[in-house]
Amino acid sequence: MKTQRFEVLSQGEVERIHAASMEILAEVGIQVNYRTARDIYKDAGAVIDEKTNAVKIPEKLVRWAVDQAPEEFSLYGNDPEFQLDIGGEQEKPVFAGLGTPTRIIDMDSGEVRETTLQDVQDHIILINACEHIHNSQMDVWPNDISMTTIHTEAIWAWAHNSRKSFGMGCFGYLPTWDMMRMVAIAVGGKEELQKRPRFMVICSVVSPLQMDQAQTEGLLICAEYGQPLAISPEGIAGATAPVTLAGLLAQENATILAHITLAQIYRPGTPVFYGTVSTVTNMQHGTVALGAPETGLITAGSAQLARYYGLPIRSVGGTTESKRPDFQAGFERMGTLLPAVLADVNLITCAGTLDGTMLEDHAMMMLDDEICGAAVRTARGIEVTDESLALDLIKKVGFSGNYLVEDHTADLFRSELFIPRLYSREPYDAWEEGGQRLAIDRARERAREILENHQPRELDPAMVEELDRFRQSVAARSIEVFYSYEAEENQDYENL
Repeated sequence: MKTQRFEVLSQGEVERIHAASMEILAEVGIQVNYRTARDIYKDAGAVIDEKTNAVKIPEKLVRWAVDQAPEEFSLYGNDPEFQLDIGGEQEKPVFAGLGTPTRIIDMDSGEVRETTLQDVQDHIILINACEHIHNSQMDVWPNDISMTTIHTEAIWAWAHNSRKSFGMGCFGYLPTWDMMRMVAIAVGGKEELQKRPRFMVICSVVSPLQMDQAQTEGLLICAEYGQPLAISPEGIAGATAPVTLAGLLAQENATILAHITLAQIYRPGTPVFYGTVSTVTNMQHGTVALGAPETGLITAGSAQLARYYGLPIRSVGGTTESKRPDFQAGFERMGTLLPAVLADVNLITCAGTLDGTMLEDHAMMMLDDEICGAAVRTARGIEVTDESLALDLIKKVGFSGNYLVEDHTADLFRSELFIPRLYSREPYDAWEEGGQRLAIDRARERAREILENHQPRELDPAMVEELDRFRQSVAARSIEVFYSYEAEENQDYENL
């Protein structure tokens, strides 16, 4: 049977958290300082406090919005034949990159340095070659180009080097609109992008109980283009949320539902993930502890709440505060990844980072690809059939036979056993004779091999020319023009 689902809440406890969240939304509300969003809520029946900009949302409206959101949808790749089915009877989780690190462990020197645009491209290429990781989300933040062009340069790199899906955050009105228009060019137009979404968008939720203007602008634009929105609070128990995990879940549930409600009012049927990046405070230093065991508990509780509303869920996993790929990194990684996999999370951002997602390590991502495979094998459990019981074979082999020579073993070992590519499993003498390479050494070799042998995709020259014209037009923009779209009078949601 499939490994039993990991759950940390009873049905009654899920309903208590839901009731608490509804009370929070109805009595406290969520602070929305963006007038456009407040107007959308108001027209749908929410109560607006003009003095505090608090939006109080009745449960009836929340329930309506949840009913509009699809229980399942598909996320496609740059290659339209690449398809990830999300929600419903999803067989196994989709894995993705993690975080937006600004530093990286250099694969040649082993030193930590600032990230570059080349690192962004290499990251996209490596994920394109992974077996289990299928989505990159602007997982590396380059320091060597203008902040105003990061989004377009990343999409340019994705269009040329990946057949898989991509994603970024909600970066505000103008950058998000740039992203949608540029991805539409790359895949054949807005209608094609709406028909087959390629772009998973992280909508960050501010804790406690706030709605950020830039994130909201991005939410509305991506909803217009029909791209899946991962509504993702990073509540920190003991700092931006109650220190008790139940209190954190009640607060983050309220904010997630508030954002989902806005997306559905604006464009009913917008695909959304119920998301979480929530964790706990490192009480010794006043920082975040994403690798803490409580992160896995929060993830599992959030997965139960997502199922209560009939929504797919995105979470983190494979997180660590370790600064190098050491024992701590492995222990914390599996401690946060396995709960997410066993809790039936639909999409798990988990790969390639250290130091609370702020430090990239390409070699670690190669290992993460295998870690994801191992976690999926654990979740698959043990299948009991006439073939797998092998009773006739056991009788045949008897007391002194060897199963290695049997057809049953040859036919089934690849599907039954997880076979790592990078882990060290050879005998000690063979390992010593082979150069004493550790798993991380093999991972670096694997990453170098992928990058050296990678060939960019063959693209339609006319599309490339149009894509480049758009990219260059963004690069030529002044900083004044870039920031001018923060003013609501310059925003036009009617002509996106």
